[in-house]
Amino acid sequence: MMSLTFDRYLAQVLPETPEADKGLNVGCGHDVWPGWVNTDVADLPGVDVVCALGEDKLPFADGHFDVIVARDVLEHVDLIPALAELHRVLSPGGRLIVSTVHFTSRNLWIDPTHRRGFSLRTLDMFVAGGKRSYYFDFAFSAVEDVTLQMNDGDGPGRWLLWHRLAEPVINRSRLIQDVYEATFLARLFPGGNVLAVLRR
Repeated sequence: MMSLTFDRYLAQVLPETPEADKGLNVGCGHDVWPGWVNTDVADLPGVDVVCALGEDKLPFADGHFDVIVARDVLEHVDLIPALAELHRVLSPGGRLIVSTVHFTSRNLWIDPTHRRGFSLRTLDMFVAGGKRSYYFDFAFSAVEDVTLQMNDGDGPGRWLLWHRLAEPVINRSRLIQDVYEATFLARLFPGGNVLAVLRR
């Protein structure tokens, strides 16, 4: 049984590559994607735009991008202004695809630049009509998918058989995800990343 990787998840939720310059790879680091606009806080080779998400206004027009990928980024930034800017530059109906660290992950506090971990319900707060949507002056229309990635990509979790067995069970429904996070199961089977798709 293969464990879920971000690349496999991305292929499931984004079967077609967006048109040139209509995809934003935010916080790309060294993972630069041809045909996409690649941004990062560091001026690395291949980075098209250097900016600090959550601190700087992104230098793009409102609604410019059809797809935005934020892989291992949101745990590093001031979340509310960062999501507000990503919402602003995403086109109506566009998708924001996120990979961010789960609150039970061993990686949460390994990196001293991490500011927070995420629950499988954290991004629900930013959806119109949600319980706390009045907190913010912007809202996504839906969380189209949220998946718990049990392994942490290249960490030791990829070798743990029980993680591979637990992952599809936990991701069977939002109710099971809620039970997982609200009980000892989240400590017994710690997660790796929260993978999600938000629709503008």
